[in-house]
Amino acid sequence: MRIAVLGVGLIGGSVALAARERAQATVTGYDSSADALAEAVDRGAVDVAGDDVAATVADADAVFVAAPVSALGPLVAQALASAPDDCVVTDVGSTKRAVVETYDDPRFVGGHPLAGAETAGVAHARADLFDGAVWYLTPGPRTSGELYERLHRLLVSLGARPTAIDADAHDRMLASVSHLPHVLANVLVAQAAATLGGERLPATGPSFRDATRVAGAPSAIWTDIYLSNRDALRLGDVRVALERADAEAITAWNDGAAGDRRRLLEAGVEGGELFELRVSVPNRPGVIAQLALELGRGGVNIPDMALYPAEDRSSGVVALWIAGEDDAARATELIGELGYPVARP
Repeated sequence: MRIAVLGVGLIGGSVALAARERAQATVTGYDSSADALAEAVDRGAVDVAGDDVAATVADADAVFVAAPVSALGPLVAQALASAPDDCVVTDVGSTKRAVVETYDDPRFVGGHPLAGAETAGVAHARADLFDGAVWYLTPGPRTSGELYERLHRLLVSLGARPTAIDADAHDRMLASVSHLPHVLANVLVAQAAATLGGERLPATGPSFRDATRVAGAPSAIWTDIYLSNRDALRLGDVRVALERADAEAITAWNDGAAGDRRRLLEAGVEGGELFELRVSVPNRPGVIAQLALELGRGGVNIPDMALYPAEDRSSGVVALWIAGEDDAARATELIGELGYPVARP
């Protein structure tokens, strides 16, 4: 099977790795970032780097469009224009209604895997990312049954559980269980920042940290999600910006939440500004001890940490807070030498 992946970040890179390892597929990848594409080749996520969208999808049996929501439409259009007549084209966007309504083509099936991580980029891609994960599919009235079946079987081979759902129902549901929690986390840190200013968090700090884990998630992704599903999100000060589709205001609000959360968690901590590192690790005995001991040997202190296991508990993310830029850089280097992907949000 020949797979094309347009966008080789965490999700696209994981699709590529899983397709190569589990479906014995040949994968051609394309990304608007030459550096990201080169990294995907170096990691073995893709077999061939495509020069452009048309060349990447020209002989594909299946195309995965893995890009921010605002970029999905143009990439889906380009893929449908250049892919073979018997090629299924799908996307992985967090909102479905707009793209499904726009591309009424028998070859297109909207999709959304409920999988991800606290990290981004192909460096953190994993072939097992979709194991046991629900992968929503939003076929339309004209969707080819043969191509839908092909995509369904392919997703099963990647470890996912494909589930058909109406696009409107999908967006309403995700607004409640995914998008609104991000909004609430941002609102919570904004309110706490306004109330506490530079004061240290009280003893309930760990609860605040956990409740606001997703605050300030990458605006490059989440501004698009908020705007594309804005009719289902109505809350406080952000309401007007959502109603006006003001991307600049939404981005500033989201980025502000990230900064507020960082300052609140850092308040009163000795040793300088805290830097958060997110380490992707397998769930096996001794991993946390290995990280702690290696950083300790390197003279790096860990003021705080938190564990975020994957739903199936086969892997997870360890969030480490390190005081000072130099120690954070040193920790990143030491963790990388252990072979674990590490990111700084």
